[in-house]
Amino acid sequence: MYRGSCLCGTVQYEVRGEFGAGYFCHCKRCRKATGTAFASSALVAAQEFVVVAGERAMKSFSVNGVHRVFCAECGSPIISRRDAMPDFVRVRLGTLDSPLEHGPQGHIYVDSKADWFEIHDSLPQYPAEPPRG
Repeated sequence: MYRGSCLCGTVQYEVRGEFGAGYFCHCKRCRKATGTAFASSALVAAQEFVVVAGERAMKSFSVNGVHRVFCAECGSPIISRRDAMPDFVRVRLGTLDSPLEHGPQGHIYVDSKADWFEIHDSLPQYPAEPPRG
């Protein structure tokens, strides 16, 4: 089990299972949503993501079937979910309080990455979505 929280501690959650694929996403929407060069997130089965405190403080911004959920008190992004993938959420890895054995497996949407940011690790880079399978 993993635990996480927002910056102010109002929202607290548990992941009662394992993380799936995780990526550093460089798309423009993720940059805007995080205010940084990329978002770091990993898939989790929706039923294994449990809010244990602060559910009332969680607000959502939604567009085109993507719902970005954040703490209304401090603004920390917590998860995102997609209408097209109702059984999964993407947990923002920066909100984890528990250690994570394996980080993201690669960089996605590097064709639209911030021009002022250089990738210097050896992880795979994908122009858009990673290959399926």
